[in-house]
Amino acid sequence: MLELTNPIYLDANKAREHLESIQWPDGPGCPHCGNCDKARITKLEGKSTRPGVYKCKECRKPFTVTVGTVFERSKIPLNKWVLASHLMAASKKGISAHQLHRMLGITYKSAWFMAHRIREAMRDDKPSGPMGGEGKFVEADETYIGGKETNKHRSKRNSKNIGGMGKEIVFSLVEREGRVRSHHVPSVTAKTLRPILVAQLDAKTFLMTDDAGQYRHMKRDFAHETVNHGAGEYVRGDAHTNTVEGYFSVLKRGINGTFHHVSQQHLKRYLAESDFRYNEREALGVNDTMRAQAILEDIRGKRLTYRRTDGPHYGQAA
Repeated sequence: MLELTNPIYLDANKAREHLESIQWPDGPGCPHCGNCDKARITKLEGKSTRPGVYKCKECRKPFTVTVGTVFERSKIPLNKWVLASHLMAASKKGISAHQLHRMLGITYKSAWFMAHRIREAMRDDKPSGPMGGEGKFVEADETYIGGKETNKHRSKRNSKNIGGMGKEIVFSLVEREGRVRSHHVPSVTAKTLRPILVAQLDAKTFLMTDDAGQYRHMKRDFAHETVNHGAGEYVRGDAHTNTVEGYFSVLKRGINGTFHHVSQQHLKRYLAESDFRYNEREALGVNDTMRAQAILEDIRGKRLTYRRTDGPHYGQAA
């Protein structure tokens, strides 16, 4: 439950102490050189020094708990970062940048970029091995993200864009009673999807899909069952794709109802956000507070800047 009177949401120093307890459970460590020797790290407490600054005696560089994280060099108070992280963790279908802008009292531009930084923290950059395994079921399916042609202005409609044409493709793997991994893919072909399946799934997994052509050769890699949606078949024993379609329903309600528009460039981050909340859901024993803490644990090593670190190009993620 979100307690808005909690000091970590109201006071920047309390938020910093909360973040330090999560990032440095055994005491501060230097993000520049990796030194964790407490005797070689000094807390600076001069009158001209802001709270929370330490100095490493090994590399002689100052640092705070935000150095090397998605919060680095932000002028937004840390208590607002912590509150935004909790709001995004607790919102089943996401929270828009406009809503963050209104609730946190910051500009829309800052709220938009803040949300993308938090999505970077949600991104699973260290997958814990292949999905599935002996006796386990993984469902695979694809969905299309994009508006209907009839909803566009007459001058922007393309009569050739029928079905999934002109839309972005999302391919997801969902382990029953387990986790999801989503991918933004360029096309729905065996050549595109098979390498993902082979790389992401244990060879002993029971793979469940519909009977689309791109899956028809999967029997050589997995124990593979299909359901024929075209013939009105949706469940046959253990064979169904209802779990992954349920995941898509929540993903699309977030995109259609909360964000309204997602660019091709940033779709991967919205997928990371949706995957994170699914993988850290209540059915797996994770509540909102635990989910928010998981975000704050994973902020390190995921810088995201307005400028690229290798050149003066605005609007690109580092």
